[in-house]
Amino acid sequence: MDLARGSTCFVSAGAGAEKVLRHSRNTTGLHEQSSSEEVEAVEGRRICFPEAHRVRLEEFQLDESALGKGDVLLRTRFSLISPGTELANYTGLQRGRKYPFYPGYAAVGEVVKAGEGAARFRAGDLVYSYTRHSSIEVARRLCVKVPEGVEPEMAPFARMATIAMTALRVSAGELGDTVAVLGQGLVGIIAAQLFGLAGMEVIGIDPVGERLRVAESCGVRHTINPSETDLKERVMELTNGRGCEVTVEAIGNPATVETACQITSRLGEVILLGSPRGEHMADLTEVLNYVHLWPRGCLTLKGAHEWRLPVTPQEGSKHSIERNAHIAFRLIADGRLKVKPLLTHVLPPTRAEEAYEGLLKKKDQYLGVLFDWAS
Repeated sequence: MDLARGSTCFVSAGAGAEKVLRHSRNTTGLHEQSSSEEVEAVEGRRICFPEAHRVRLEEFQLDESALGKGDVLLRTRFSLISPGTELANYTGLQRGRKYPFYPGYAAVGEVVKAGEGAARFRAGDLVYSYTRHSSIEVARRLCVKVPEGVEPEMAPFARMATIAMTALRVSAGELGDTVAVLGQGLVGIIAAQLFGLAGMEVIGIDPVGERLRVAESCGVRHTINPSETDLKERVMELTNGRGCEVTVEAIGNPATVETACQITSRLGEVILLGSPRGEHMADLTEVLNYVHLWPRGCLTLKGAHEWRLPVTPQEGSKHSIERNAHIAFRLIADGRLKVKPLLTHVLPPTRAEEAYEGLLKKKDQYLGVLFDWAS
């Protein structure tokens, strides 16, 4: 079709029903009509939180001309819900959240087009990216080719692994130490596996029995349901009265920090892996005494926010998020890091409300939820 100035046409773009909108743009000024360039805008669908406790699927357009240096245009196949972060934004628990908000940061898709400086990618490559729940997206922060041996559905779980791996990176835990992981959600179960792979005895702790069963199926040897037994007493039984050298808080609930301190051995460490959210009224002195006083343990309190590491390898830094992603893929491909048992639902994005409400209210049924953008 000939395209006159100002005309449009729509062309199918494959999976996910994206469309390409083409029109001509005058590039030399209002009165100069002899020279124009073709501009493409891709139509897609994305998940939006217009306000707290509401979710919708909306259509949008993405201008391909906005593809910057190092950017990669992707057609999403699967995106994974990160329950802690996304539910905090869905429910309004996240302080300072403004709406509308577009969630998601773990996806796998096919390369449509690579921008300048991204020559290592070719159209059709299957890649893992830090992109939103959207049928078409531009990867800017991180984009890594998915290696052979990793199924597309499993690739987004690498994001949960790189988050969890940060706790291991900051920990002083060693071979033979005992590690307790409070919270057996996606990040917690993966963190428990990673500490186990590093040679430590691991205890998974969660009040949801089904999540403990999933953890056990992933190789977590010891589990405790604090709603059924005395947590501290059981930890002391498992550690011969010593407590855990490392306790990882993988929930993001400020109320559990003091609990973590209570089950940690003298000179041990408490690692905050989950981002603390919500209000908690307590005597801060009690927590500080666990850190300061010898009779209370002289514990070390550490933060393990993923973004403390550089995204890409940097001189002078052994670790990076990209390196952690490659390690996670290797462990998944080898079967040493088990993520398939974590996947409970694969849903079309039209059922987004069901997904978020399920993760919020049916924690014994919903754990790992993928959106299938080809459906």
